[in-house]
Amino acid sequence: MRLSSWNINGIRHAVGTGDLGGWLASSAPDIAGFQEVKAAPEQCHDRPWLDLGYHEWWHPAERSGYSGILLLAKTEPDEVRRGLQVDEYDREGRLIEATFGRLSVLATYFPNGQKKNVRVPFKLAFIETFFARIEALRRMGQSVVFMGDLNVAHTDDDLERPAEAAGNTGVLPEERAWLDRFVEAEYVDTFRHLHPESTQSYTFWDPWRNRRERNIGWRIDYVFVSSDLLPHLRDAFIEPAVMGSDHCPVGIDLELPRDITRSGA
Repeated sequence: MRLSSWNINGIRHAVGTGDLGGWLASSAPDIAGFQEVKAAPEQCHDRPWLDLGYHEWWHPAERSGYSGILLLAKTEPDEVRRGLQVDEYDREGRLIEATFGRLSVLATYFPNGQKKNVRVPFKLAFIETFFARIEALRRMGQSVVFMGDLNVAHTDDDLERPAEAAGNTGVLPEERAWLDRFVEAEYVDTFRHLHPESTQSYTFWDPWRNRRERNIGWRIDYVFVSSDLLPHLRDAFIEPAVMGSDHCPVGIDLELPRDITRSGA
């Protein structure tokens, strides 16, 4: 099973001028989560994923042209849940949770702390509520995958110029502490687990300074799994050559026994 995540920075632009359909056809994720779709389904008339056999679920933001999640899956889940059931978060379209038997997959987009860190308190509160949700899923016996743009570079190895970023959202100690807490709670950063010495492996580049060409970037897009899934993890990867956004796709390959994903198992 391949699971991929991509902050697409506008789904209509990615479909219209990029090669989103081509990427889906070649990478062929079984489940794909997109962040910052910036559209409601009725605004996206061209949907190449439908021709590829994907089912779709949307969680758009109330504000037009902002945020939003799209989840695609080749197999229909047993249940789909949008949001954290907290209005101030859910109106921004930041989470879709899908249940496949004993596997829960969450596509999420953590808030950006914004200039002068004005939204950092909102971001931290969102993460705390999100953490409570995945812990509740674990207590229910679910294996958990969460993937998306978390808007945090966990360590200085996850960005090219840490000194330049110091004091800004994305590297604040209180933001990084939450990723530490995920790890302490036995959620595994799959890419770092399989590539512990990797450097200059970035997923986001500032588009206004031509930084992608020079690979001056950040790794802020992740796929985390609950530790019980580690024996089934076969690969974790970043796809920096895939264009169409200021982020690139990330993903994992899992080899799961049927009793995990089968409904009623």
